[in-house]
Amino acid sequence: MQTSGVPSRRGFLQAGASGAALTAQGAGAEPDETQKVLYAELLPHEFRKRLAARPIAYLPLGTLEWHGEHLPLGSDAIQSEGLMIQCARRFGGIVMPPIHLGPDRARPAGDGKMLYGMDYAGSTTPPRQLDGSCYWVPKGLHLLVVDAVLEQLKRAGFRAVFADGHGPSRTSWVENLEERQTRFGLKLFGVTKDIAAQWKSQVDHAARNETSLMMHFRPQSVDLSQLSRDRSVRPVGVGGEDPRDATAEYGRECLERSIELVRKMLEGGL
Repeated sequence: MQTSGVPSRRGFLQAGASGAALTAQGAGAEPDETQKVLYAELLPHEFRKRLAARPIAYLPLGTLEWHGEHLPLGSDAIQSEGLMIQCARRFGGIVMPPIHLGPDRARPAGDGKMLYGMDYAGSTTPPRQLDGSCYWVPKGLHLLVVDAVLEQLKRAGFRAVFADGHGPSRTSWVENLEERQTRFGLKLFGVTKDIAAQWKSQVDHAARNETSLMMHFRPQSVDLSQLSRDRSVRPVGVGGEDPRDATAEYGRECLERSIELVRKMLEGGL
């Protein structure tokens, strides 16, 4: 349903390059890897050109969070930004700097400290503060941060935004899509329930999916030797299939399947 003040699907697709370009540059196409698509790196004339061609911003929702002993603390942002860079190079648009702060579940520990997210997951025994996690903010503050970003993106001339990344941040984004669309007059996209079952990017925590994606994006940053060779030893703070079964090839496969969903999303106005 079209909400008041939100750019129509026809209007969005006709802004700059035609909607047909999305089909022509589908997930199977090889993008021009020399394209500058990161907002922070664009010169003003480059920004104007990309904005005029397709006024969509991609917003990575990252964290600085434990991702097992084998992955870097910034894995969420690396994966979400990596996917969005590919989308921008294939479909047009500009990639925003990641938001590294985000909400998560929280509870007090017995010693009076607070535990967040993976600190008390089933694979963290006993529950404890995991090294390197320093991203948590109250959900209300995160909503305000994202609102401020959307206000500034609208001011800069964008007409649509796709955001995704860290699980709790993804959930918060999707929960507020319709209300924000009406309030800001922007077309907003995310990993909604319509596509969640098909989405293949960041669908576990430091397990086979995320580890494979990291092997594809930053192979030098993955160190599986940090994990026990004994398959009966479950890695701490890892949720999902065994990361020791990860491969870069599987990571690329997951990436391409998600990129194709983004293409359909932009075409169909999901």
